Amino acid sequence: MNRITRTLSALSLAVLPLVSVVAQADDEDTIAYRKHIMKTLDEQTNAIGMILSGVIPADNLQLHMDAIATTAAMALRSFEPNVPGGDAKPEVWSNWEDFSARMADFEKKTANMARVAREEGPENAGELAIEALDCKSCHEVYNSKRSDDE
Repeated sequence: MNRITRTLSALSLAVLPLVSVVAQADDEDTIAYRKHIMKTLDEQTNAIGMILSGVIPADNLQLHMDAIATTAAMALRSFEPNVPGGDAKPEVWSNWEDFSARMADFEKKTANMARVAREEGPENAGELAIEALDCKSCHEVYNSKRSDDE
């Protein structure tokens, strides 16, 4: 084995553990990003619920509906890397066709809710919000950590 080959072999052995750490960090980052997206959806859903129940004024209802529709448009893509973990059950990826169809439907419904709120007024989008934000049906199948108030 010549000197260059030995040097390259030694270098590749030294770098190999680093590649593993980088891949793990990427997976952790993917899961963290996905959690942020889902937490944003949860927080916006809670805010809309407070407004629709009359606990707080509806002044920002339109903004919350826009925020949830924007975040819903990002949600499916946050699951596209096949990186199990976090609160997502393995069924997300083993039943990808169903999961992705549900997420696409969620995106469509929240976009429609936000559009109606913009064009016809937020007070006309309340029923659409109730239908669009039925998170429990998906979480029962695909989320391992569910809160009691879902």
